Amino acid sequence: MITDSSARLVVGLRNPGTSYDQTRHNIGAVVVERFLSDHDLTLKRARQGVRADVAETNLDGQRAVIAIPRTFMNESGQAVAPLMKYYGIAEDRLVVVHDDIDVPFGKLKVSEGGGHGGNNGVRSIIGSIGKDGFWRLKVGVGRPPGSMDPADFVLGKFRTEEREPMDVAAYRAADVVASFIRHGGDHARQYAGELNI
Repeated sequence: MITDSSARLVVGLRNPGTSYDQTRHNIGAVVVERFLSDHDLTLKRARQGVRADVAETNLDGQRAVIAIPRTFMNESGQAVAPLMKYYGIAEDRLVVVHDDIDVPFGKLKVSEGGGHGGNNGVRSIIGSIGKDGFWRLKVGVGRPPGSMDPADFVLGKFRTEEREPMDVAAYRAADVVASFIRHGGDHARQYAGELNI
C-alpha cells in the first residue's frame, strides 16, 4: 500500500456496466485502462469501504495510484474522497480523466482547478472533497447536434467513424497520464498541448 504524500492519484471516470461501454461519458476510464495495459498493470478491488478498483505503480521513482470508481458518474466523489484519505494524497496530486464536450473532438486539455464544466462526475468530486484545485485531463468527445440534450449525447455511443480517432486520442491521453505521474501537472499540460498540434 502507498501511504506517501508524494504519490499521485489518477482517476478515470465512467458509469459501470456493459450498457455504458463505448459511451462518450466513459472515455476517462478507457484512457486509464489504456494506461494500465501499456504498463502491464492490473486493477484490483480497493480496501473495504472504498468504491473503486485500483492499481499501484512506480514510474521512474514516482509512486502513483491508478483508480476507476465503481460508482456511477454522478457519485464519483464517494470513491475519490476515500481514496485520497486512505492514500494520503493532496488535491494538487490528483488528476481526474473525463469526457468534455467543449474540448474539440479527439483533442486533450489539461487544466488545474476551476468549476465542473457541466460534468457531474467532477461536480461530485468537488462536493465530496470540498476543494476544486485538482487537475483535470479532459478528452474532447464532440458536441451534441442541434438541440440534443448534452446529457443524452454523452450517454450515447461513439459512431463507427469516430471510434478510430477516439482510440488515437485515448492512446495519447494515456501518455499524458504517464507524464502527469512522472513530472506533474504543468508538464502534462504542456505535453497535451504538443500532442494536439
